[in-house]
Amino acid sequence: MLRPTRSRTGPAAAAALALSLGLAACTPVNESGATADVGTGSGGVSGTLSGAGASSQAAAVDAWKNGFLGTNPDATVNYDPVGSGGGREQFVSGAVPWAGSDAYLDEDELATARQRCGGEGNVIEIPAYISPIAVPYNIAGVDDLKLSAETLALIFDQQITSWDDQAIARDNPGTDLPSTPVTVVNRSDESGTTENFVDYLSVAAGDAWPHEVSGDWPVAGGTAAKGTTGVVQSVEATDGAIGYSDVSQIGDLPAVQVEVGQDWVGPSAEAAARIIETSAQVEGRGQYDHATEIERDTTEAGTYPIVLASYELACTQYDDDETAALVKAWLTHVTSDEGQQASAKTAGSAPISPATQEEAMTAIEAITAK
Repeated sequence: MLRPTRSRTGPAAAAALALSLGLAACTPVNESGATADVGTGSGGVSGTLSGAGASSQAAAVDAWKNGFLGTNPDATVNYDPVGSGGGREQFVSGAVPWAGSDAYLDEDELATARQRCGGEGNVIEIPAYISPIAVPYNIAGVDDLKLSAETLALIFDQQITSWDDQAIARDNPGTDLPSTPVTVVNRSDESGTTENFVDYLSVAAGDAWPHEVSGDWPVAGGTAAKGTTGVVQSVEATDGAIGYSDVSQIGDLPAVQVEVGQDWVGPSAEAAARIIETSAQVEGRGQYDHATEIERDTTEAGTYPIVLASYELACTQYDDDETAALVKAWLTHVTSDEGQQASAKTAGSAPISPATQEEAMTAIEAITAK
């Protein structure tokens, strides 16, 4: 069983710029003792919790941190937004006790994580940050752009090279489209955002997208930029540019409306939450592993299919009490109503449902020291 992009059987928000975070070396937390009622996340844990992973979660992590440190003033939380691939690598190797990822663990990563966490059922994956992936663009004179999945695929595969192409005109009747060259901006680093976006193209555009799904961008010749911030800055700087980014990062750039059934739908928290509600969990995972499939080719009105479910990765067992207490308290806050509302306000994400909260707390309550 693979990441959401690789299984097609499962049925399947505006924006704020990411606030800067203090980067930290991704080392395990220190060994000093911690005392806390970690079941509530508000008992006053102490120590340093270091995590790494998805840059899309950066604004949310900052919001979560502010609330968490308000009730845990003796704790420190560091997060290095190195990217989803880097976060998963550091988590499965044991370099960090918690990570964020825009794609769930694949089979090889899961096997290694199970070894690191001390058993098959000890891996936690919680989709705690849910957000649409926007398709921001910069075309002088165009502020309302509609693109079908097939047209998007042809653009990002560099088969469409001018903004007045007939396929784009068909999607936008009556719009005065310039002959400006298309500049595709893609991630240069491995990214869960890339993987989720490519998955959408692969499923929804069919044969128009001939590339395998991967966290590495598969088409040569575009403008490559590192991280979410790099993509957005490149699109902002280039007339005719188009890219993909977590919606929380795009600032004042307009975003494409995509075709869903008979509708054209733009990225929003409501539309993202709606598609997650109809998604199924991946089969064959552990009891605390809530990896989720997403229906990319949905035709249900009011849904937005280019969405990522960004995960918090953790273990149910840690080597010492402090680490267990910190991770437990942190994840309790992240998945709480307070935490979810904070990330929604700061990053435009869609608060997780009560059912997802309940599943998350069942997993978080299982966290202990060996």
